[in-house]
Amino acid sequence: MAHALGDVEIVSLDSMQVYRGLDVGTAKPTAAERACVPHHVLDVVGPDEEWSAARHQEAARAAVAAIEARGRRALLVGGTGLYVQAVVDDLRFPGEDLALRAALEAWTAEAGGVAAAYAELEAADPEAAARIDPHNARRIVRALEVVRLTGRPFSSFGPGLGQFGPTAFAVALAGVWLPRDALAHRIRARVDAMRAAGVVDEVRGLLDGPALSRTAAQAIGYREVIDHLEGREPSLDAALATAIRRTRSFARRQRMWFRRDPRITWFGTEENPALLLPALLATWSR
Repeated sequence: MAHALGDVEIVSLDSMQVYRGLDVGTAKPTAAERACVPHHVLDVVGPDEEWSAARHQEAARAAVAAIEARGRRALLVGGTGLYVQAVVDDLRFPGEDLALRAALEAWTAEAGGVAAAYAELEAADPEAAARIDPHNARRIVRALEVVRLTGRPFSSFGPGLGQFGPTAFAVALAGVWLPRDALAHRIRARVDAMRAAGVVDEVRGLLDGPALSRTAAQAIGYREVIDHLEGREPSLDAALATAIRRTRSFARRQRMWFRRDPRITWFGTEENPALLLPALLATWSR
């Protein structure tokens, strides 16, 4: 699509393509593709560094501003729901305290810790607690971290993920829909292609370097191959089958996340998504 439009540069909203060295497993654009159309917010940190929605918000918005200053247009591409909303909406991110977070994570790892942490959050910020799954330790920890760090309710920062008002800058939102069977087939084919392209060797090389950040080490496909290479899963076939299941689960979460947003115009096909290009181009031109 970007090639067809001519005056477009791509801004990635993918949470894993930011990492240098995570190429095959993230389906990162090739050097030839990047030479054809400029891409931004790729390869910005090492795989041993942590990345966040707040950092992505800053980097992506800076890229959009620079593209527009050159008289060109930005095409934002990616499927990480929180990162998409962080960039296009007025989400505000409070500071972080990694030591406090680690202490809260250790607490929630104890028996009954998640329930106790959720009870504290309910007392301190019932509005945030009502929006968080009582079993989602990661989100509970983050909310409590903010409450303890700032003395303010976590819910006081920005409009929240369930609100869909005017975007932070002029942007049209489009989504591509595929039937579940077609999507499952494409996911299996994608993992097969990763294997053929050398994802195992890529992960082996990453493990020879500095320890991966917690976020990078949890990337779908990488975590399973790491388990295989470190002996927790002797069978590579079984490891990649787990990657397929995790990808399908992630795709389901994507559907649920983006279906909530009434601002998205959906385009569906039962075949190759490339067939949607004329309809997408027509929308872009309006």
